[in-house]
Amino acid sequence: MVRMSAEERRESVIRAAAREFARGGYYGTSTEAIAKRVGVSQPYLFRLFPNKQAIFLAAAASCLETTRRVFAEAAEGMEGDEALHAMADAYTRLIAEDPHVLQMQLQMYVTVAAAEAAGDSELGELVRAGWLELWDTVSVPLGSDVKETATFMAFGMLINTLAAMGFPPGHRIWEGLYPSARAKERNERNEPKGPEVAATATGATGAAGVAGGQ
Repeated sequence: MVRMSAEERRESVIRAAAREFARGGYYGTSTEAIAKRVGVSQPYLFRLFPNKQAIFLAAAASCLETTRRVFAEAAEGMEGDEALHAMADAYTRLIAEDPHVLQMQLQMYVTVAAAEAAGDSELGELVRAGWLELWDTVSVPLGSDVKETATFMAFGMLINTLAAMGFPPGHRIWEGLYPSARAKERNERNEPKGPEVAATATGATGAAGVAGGQ
């Protein structure tokens, strides 16, 4: 059996932590649960990361970078509406096939708000920097148009919120969203099952598309 390097083990911890934090949030997730998911002891976990906050910071950074990379790869060589729809399609596929990405995003925002209220700005600084990178990645293929970028990002956040609240497919709340994006096929083979996942996938597709379609 091939042994993982410390860096490979660290990446496996980040992936496992993102799933645990996505489900339980920062305060509801124990390092014991993360270690158990990875298959290591807690002492070994703390050889890789100094504390729980450091693990959360790494998971948050990874989540933001995953989303940024999806936007960048989708829009490569494109501009304007073509880039917009490509990014929307890529993002909605991402959260349809791995809803933990959306859930981790939402947990980040809640945790940042709580940390800022307590006078701790470290997480907020990381998330704000990562979000600005998302903004800039989207903005470039849209011609650095502030209004177009704001519309795209705003509808993306609307989708995140509506999907998190569990509005089901077919609900009238989705009717104002761009129909061609809403109707796209999803990868059924890779898509997790469950009503909350279906709502996330169908809803997010529509809202992301409206940014470029109205």
